[in-house]
Amino acid sequence: MFAKVGITLACLATVSFAAPIRAENPQHVQRLITTGECSGCNLAGANLKEIHVLGADLRNANLEGANLTGANLEGADLTGANLKNTNLTTAYLTNATLDRANLTNANLSGARLINAETVGAILDGVNIQNAEVYGSGVAAGGDDR
Repeated sequence: MFAKVGITLACLATVSFAAPIRAENPQHVQRLITTGECSGCNLAGANLKEIHVLGADLRNANLEGANLTGANLEGADLTGANLKNTNLTTAYLTNATLDRANLTNANLSGARLINAETVGAILDGVNIQNAEVYGSGVAAGGDDR
């Protein structure tokens, strides 16, 4: 009897720990989708895969751990945004402003960063494998702080 209870509790504990933590504010996600303006929003952990928000205002937004795979953020203003551990695989960041953004451990593999501004951005541990990077401060050897 106690063995069955112990196994059940162990299984429940595993399931509860395996569930993803959702920190984003649903109203902020909707605001970004409908208006393209979400300065200072909490979008941490949000699934924004393949979102198209050209020229979006995401200044000082918290996008830590968000899924932005294949997102089109061309011309977006991400000044001061928290993009730590964010998945930006194959994202379009052409002409985006990433000044003072925290991109620590961000995955930019296969992304397009053409003429992206990165003055003062934190680029520690950034993955730019197979990314198209031209005219910006993102490089394999460091950042432009």
